[in-house]
Amino acid sequence: MAVDFLKYRLKAKTRHGVHSPFAYRLVDQVIYDFQAKKIYADIEKLRSELVRDMRSIPITDLGVGSVLNKSKQKKVSTLARNSLKATKVDQLIHRLVADVNPVNIIELGTCLGITTAYLAKAAPNARVISIEECPETVAIALENLEKLQIQNTEICVGNFDELLPAIIKNIPELDLILINGSHTKEAILNYFQWCLPKLSERSIMIFDHIHRSKEMNEAWEYIKGQPKVSVTIDLFQIGLVFVKKGQAKEDFVIRF
Repeated sequence: MAVDFLKYRLKAKTRHGVHSPFAYRLVDQVIYDFQAKKIYADIEKLRSELVRDMRSIPITDLGVGSVLNKSKQKKVSTLARNSLKATKVDQLIHRLVADVNPVNIIELGTCLGITTAYLAKAAPNARVISIEECPETVAIALENLEKLQIQNTEICVGNFDELLPAIIKNIPELDLILINGSHTKEAILNYFQWCLPKLSERSIMIFDHIHRSKEMNEAWEYIKGQPKVSVTIDLFQIGLVFVKKGQAKEDFVIRF
């Protein structure tokens, strides 16, 4: 990852190196909108509480699991420090959701519910479906969503490969999909292929940890090369995918 990060920094551009009107607006008005928002404070207060939460819970992990801690019994505080996204990434995802104003949102990987909360608060009228394989972390996530008085979220517990196809089958168009689950090439490409036919010009797919491993790098390169994909934005921690007809095919690496 260190080598990949160095390559990313050498390639990455700011808004001034972007000439596509679509991408420039997204970078300038959404990605680089670093102003504090009122909604951030309550969620970040909850994150701080989780970092101090010394409860120990069993972990059910059907995917690759943590690269930092393979224990099947973990403290909530350890999960909060090692498994949650960085604050600035969660807040960026919040801004992307607000910009798209989706009717439906699908998240693979609920964890403790912090990212889920950012998704739900960004689009309070949207239906947010989050899928998580670990029932023990779901219990904590539900506590957190209740504390934040979030009511537009459903959490489904089970295997991603079984639940995702069943969920998207009943949704005509997918507005926003956050892939934060299994980090194997095969799994990521399966999720991408299942969702692709239901993406519209207003849809956005967000892939987490696109440079986490060689497999994830390969998956990201494959996704970028697909004919239906018109624009991708590599922010190192996450990758954005768009399928806009008539948009020139471009792959951006943006410093974030």
